[in-house]
Amino acid sequence: MRFVFVMDPLSRVTHDKDTSFAFIRAAQARGHESYHCLPRDLSIEGGEAHASASPLLIGDAPPFISFAGGPERLRLADVDAIFIRKDPPFDRSYLYATLILERARRCPLIVNDPRGLRDANEKLYALNFPEWTPRTLVTADRDQIHAFVRALGGTAVIKPLDGAGGLGVLQINERDKNARAIADMMTNEGHRLAMVQEYLPAVVHGDKRVLLLDGELLGAILRVPRDDDHRSNIHVGGRVVSTELSPRELDLVRAIAPRLRADGLYFVGLDVIGERLTEVNVTSPTGIQELGRFTGTDPAARVIAWAEEQARGRSARA
Repeated sequence: MRFVFVMDPLSRVTHDKDTSFAFIRAAQARGHESYHCLPRDLSIEGGEAHASASPLLIGDAPPFISFAGGPERLRLADVDAIFIRKDPPFDRSYLYATLILERARRCPLIVNDPRGLRDANEKLYALNFPEWTPRTLVTADRDQIHAFVRALGGTAVIKPLDGAGGLGVLQINERDKNARAIADMMTNEGHRLAMVQEYLPAVVHGDKRVLLLDGELLGAILRVPRDDDHRSNIHVGGRVVSTELSPRELDLVRAIAPRLRADGLYFVGLDVIGERLTEVNVTSPTGIQELGRFTGTDPAARVIAWAEEQARGRSARA
């Protein structure tokens, strides 16, 4: 099969952590061809989506991932699967990429669905499941933010709607003289929406990244924050340990899985703190290599096997 990965430059790919690398390695091990392109390499001609994409090769020594040849012009309807793995932010370039990929719907499988990506802001999408989320406010009104923080007991977490990797996630405390400056900065003095959430004390014990494939549990890892940081993201120094889901967390997965499937969000990473859902990561969820090391399994190979089955089945029905 031929898989196209719409993602960041290879210079940003780490062989021992990157989930996209794990997918490409698993695809190569199963005899498939993988191609790389940037969002700017997408185009529309004759009403159909194309990509200028280069074949990839996974090796056992540095640089571990490289191009196996020059760019080829691919009509995306002719490939077997497209993996959209571009890291946030979901900016104008990302939006245009999803709109171009709408023209590739004759491709048997797109992970994740372009329409689902547009509808699923990673912060706001969790609010579709209010029974599972912490108390949350989304506003640009700074007075409303300060009143909400007071109502929560004086401490909350404030974050941008378009951030990733823990960037811009701040703790805000009404007794801190920086609180007003923080609200001003996060809202661009009342002109930009921000999210304010109830502070969950359980975060000191870690933040679970729960990986789902087509609504089914692949597994989970626990990201534990440094002693000098409230954020547990791997990107900012959180350490990773093995974990299991509690019965309530398993109920959470079962509760939201039907909506994820309906929206074409097949490979998803949930962020769960103290059995509460804080984010739904859909653009380029990470953690699959860490999960594989802790479980002694190859979850990336499971994803690729699933993609094979889906692509064959959809091609047969077409």
